[in-house]
Amino acid sequence: MFGKVRAWSRRHEKLAGAFRVAPLAVLCLIIAVPYSSLGPPGSDAFLSLGGYLALSATLLVPLTWRDRPLVAFAVISLISFGQWLADFAPMPANLAVLIALWTVAYRCSIRWALAAGLVAELGTFLALVQWNTVTPGMFFSGSIFVVTVWLTGLYANTRRRYLEGLEERAERAERERDQQARMAAAAERARIARELHDVVAHNVSVMVVQADGAGFAMDSDPEQARLAVRNISKTGRAALAEMRRLVGVLRENESGATDYTPQPGLGQLEELVNGSAVPALLRIGGVPGELPEGQQLTVYRIVQEALTNALKHGGPGVRAIVEIDYGSELVVRVTDDGRGAAAPASADGHGLIGMRERVGMYGGAMSAGPRQGGGFEVLATLPVVRAA
Repeated sequence: MFGKVRAWSRRHEKLAGAFRVAPLAVLCLIIAVPYSSLGPPGSDAFLSLGGYLALSATLLVPLTWRDRPLVAFAVISLISFGQWLADFAPMPANLAVLIALWTVAYRCSIRWALAAGLVAELGTFLALVQWNTVTPGMFFSGSIFVVTVWLTGLYANTRRRYLEGLEERAERAERERDQQARMAAAAERARIARELHDVVAHNVSVMVVQADGAGFAMDSDPEQARLAVRNISKTGRAALAEMRRLVGVLRENESGATDYTPQPGLGQLEELVNGSAVPALLRIGGVPGELPEGQQLTVYRIVQEALTNALKHGGPGVRAIVEIDYGSELVVRVTDDGRGAAAPASADGHGLIGMRERVGMYGGAMSAGPRQGGGFEVLATLPVVRAA
């Protein structure tokens, strides 16, 4: 119940401020007529009914400034002090000082709450002076109300901060849960990628065996050859359907849409290097040949990850050189002149692991580490697999 009221007051701050002032305003109206003729003992000062209502409204209106508690308390205190200087008797609307004190203790720091409490204590003393009743007992009695209101506001402030801390921890836990879900989804995509490889390898192997069998049986047993061809067609269609399903899952982005954009390859390396945030130079040696799309994507990702690492850990002004050498083996070397061994270690980086997995998938080797004399080097060697 309290939580619902608190949530409603957050959504309707101005209306909640009006409800907070309403009981005191009603009290002022009830005793307006009899009070307007009263004044402090021994004083001839009094307020007319209109002056009483105007002063009461002036004291109560600042209580609606919920988002400016210090300003509201200062205004109410100054008005009350002016009332004391004019020798007008305290009125029910002066209780607004205590309400404003509670708001300061509830919403502000302990320093401002202490200052507001001292001001309220001073107001209590001045009121007793005005009524010629300054005694230790009377001052102690009046201080009890001030201290009680002040401590209640501090307690509410502590409870509010505690609840806000709980909400913050709940939000953090929710973010961590979403992050864990994304990590689990990434692991599942990796598993599906391995499954895709297994599906392709299995079905293609079956198709090759059946195609060889159909070739041998074509002359001696045409019916058996036709059966093998039909099996090849059936296996190929099943493999194609499975590939489409798995690739659709792998390429599904965060919004749930499916991306059919072609994967980058060696033809996009120059664009990658020139568009990198790290100033980089591309050098190509040897005669480029036709490589499978998967191997081209591996080279592209190695260069991309190496440039990203240079940007993250190389420091200001880092430069990089990307070298691609075509020969009996495909050599990819990315070097930079950054901090090298002096770069801070990254606890959440998985780029090098991913590069090693990509290179290992094609039977290659990769090394990465600081260079002598400074900088960092990523070196990958891949056997050349010509595209069919």
